[in-house]
Amino acid sequence: MPTLRALECLVATADLGSVTRAAQHLHLSQPAISHQLVALEREARTALLIRDRRGVRLTAAGRAALPEARRAVAAADDAIRLARAAGEGVGGTVRVVCAQSLTVAMLAPVLTRWNAERPDVTIAFRESTDPQSAFAALESGEADLLLIPDLGNTNFDKTTVAEEEIVVALPARHPLASRRAIRQDDLRDQSFVQFTAENNLGPWIESRLGFSVRGSVVARTAVTTHAPQLAAAGLGVSVVPVSAITAGFTGAVRPFDPRWTRHLVTLTTGPQDPLTTQLIDDLRDRGLQIPCDIADQLASGTSEQR
Repeated sequence: MPTLRALECLVATADLGSVTRAAQHLHLSQPAISHQLVALEREARTALLIRDRRGVRLTAAGRAALPEARRAVAAADDAIRLARAAGEGVGGTVRVVCAQSLTVAMLAPVLTRWNAERPDVTIAFRESTDPQSAFAALESGEADLLLIPDLGNTNFDKTTVAEEEIVVALPARHPLASRRAIRQDDLRDQSFVQFTAENNLGPWIESRLGFSVRGSVVARTAVTTHAPQLAAAGLGVSVVPVSAITAGFTGAVRPFDPRWTRHLVTLTTGPQDPLTTQLIDDLRDRGLQIPCDIADQLASGTSEQR
């Protein structure tokens, strides 16, 4: 197989019409250029150049090879340029697997900023409701970074980027909406909007509530952000991360008493490239931004005196 250097020598010699000038252009010795060209002709099993006192001209075989040689040299130049840009944090792609509710609430603002400030960088992301499949994507090299809730000890490098509250979403006129904060026991025997099996948030929430809601579930959804909307529509109550509730929410949002929070983390494997490192830093610096109307409802929630 011809080397890239040999193809580069062919292109330079063809363009400049002289082995001497090609050597000067490539900062090589004339014998080194000649050696590369002879090796290339040996590989092609035919002459590529005609050498005479007027200089160097391409044979028919050389003319046939030249366009592809140019493309190969240009592709190599592009590869180095793109690699250098990624190494400097100004180009390339970061592949992210993001917990479903965090895409808009946390990743999107950073993505918007990067689109403006780093136009040659792509954040390619997909949403997930299954931690195990997310872990598998990171382990296999299909993803560079996970943005998910902290699920405890893993074999990955972990960085805490934000804290998130778990809240109760319910219809605006629900009896519990008059409370400033809701205790877990207040939810016993309530009608619940819960998650389908493919969204692992459901079992996680139920395991921490301390009681089963299965007999009280009136609706299930696989989409995290749909649960509070279904609750607001009057189907019941839903326990969700606050990132699942968007601005202009028509229902009521109440904190737990005591407050229930979780950490949001990024997970990576091994040494991080500059782009991934910068993305983690930006996610941590921005944190989780809660819509003002939702934050106002939660700010009024304090432990109730009974």
